[in-house]
Amino acid sequence: MRDIAEARDFYEGALGLRVLAETPFALVLDANGTMLRVTPVPEFVPQPYTVAGWAVRDIDAAARALADKGVQLTRYDELTQDALGTWTSPNGDRVAWFKDPDGNTLSLTAFG
Repeated sequence: MRDIAEARDFYEGALGLRVLAETPFALVLDANGTMLRVTPVPEFVPQPYTVAGWAVRDIDAAARALADKGVQLTRYDELTQDALGTWTSPNGDRVAWFKDPDGNTLSLTAFG
């Protein structure tokens, strides 16, 4: 992350993760019982793949909740995605992608 305040607003505000600690060296979050540490870096280039993802039971509700908080789900031309922006894989898993303020691709998956 480049800006710790912007990252906190996103991870705490939009994603609803509880902040455990904030220092100049990291933003430490509780991701439903798993510690997630996000570290600031002076220069950053987002990668073209998913860097973190979460399993959810109800992807439709989760996608709507993100949209209600202003998070835009990512659409890919090569995938058939529903009105919410979720894709159904050949095995029935459903996936929705979105980006954090630094352009990192994150995902939600409801396993079939």
